[in-house]
Amino acid sequence: MDENGIRTDGRRWDELRPLKIEVGVLKNADGSAKIEWGKNIIMAAVYGPKEMHPKHLELADRAVLKCRYHMAPFSVDERKNPAPSRREIEISKVIREALQPALFLEDYPRTAIQVYVEILQSDGGSRVAGITAAALALADAGINMRDLVVGCAVGKVDGKIVLDLNDTEDKEGSGDMPYAFMPNLNQVTLLQMDGLFTHDEFKQALELAKVGGMKVYKIQREALLQRYFSGGGPETSTTTAEMMEEA
Repeated sequence: MDENGIRTDGRRWDELRPLKIEVGVLKNADGSAKIEWGKNIIMAAVYGPKEMHPKHLELADRAVLKCRYHMAPFSVDERKNPAPSRREIEISKVIREALQPALFLEDYPRTAIQVYVEILQSDGGSRVAGITAAALALADAGINMRDLVVGCAVGKVDGKIVLDLNDTEDKEGSGDMPYAFMPNLNQVTLLQMDGLFTHDEFKQALELAKVGGMKVYKIQREALLQRYFSGGGPETSTTTAEMMEEA
């Protein structure tokens, strides 16, 4: 940050990067969403509920949620190996655990719901952007949900807590805190932290993440309602949209 508090991309400490979300962008998926957040470009697709393969992994009382987070070889500055890395495997698990509390998996016993998050271009904060897009793809697929899940990250740059880290801040800053929550239920589904925060800095970061997340939720909600009012989604998406309209 410079002496005026301006960050490397021209934002102030409490500003989000430009954010654009579209729902229902893939014809062949049961539900889909595309998010452009800063320079991140991410597609999320949902298939299911469908028959579980292999059968011995099915659960008699609920669906199995499967998530895959994958970075395309061309998504970063230097070509990435297309094989899943340890980081991608870890983030796949994190995304699954962040989305799971929002879903009524018990409504779909002995089935699988598959979520794919494909990073086409990476610019920091891709896990929270992926969670935000995946939640919309699940709603678009008509999966019964308690609430949407919204992701937003905060961090520490030059000793100051800032909202929505870009790639440079993520790599060179002194702290990073990805955060996801269900806005209407006011429940946290993801909280990670990398770096050192004092007690006061942590409280400040958490409050800033909530404020930033609500800004993201407004855009997320508008994207889903836009999909509904344009007449494009499955019938069960109508229920989701009406629920959000009432909220």
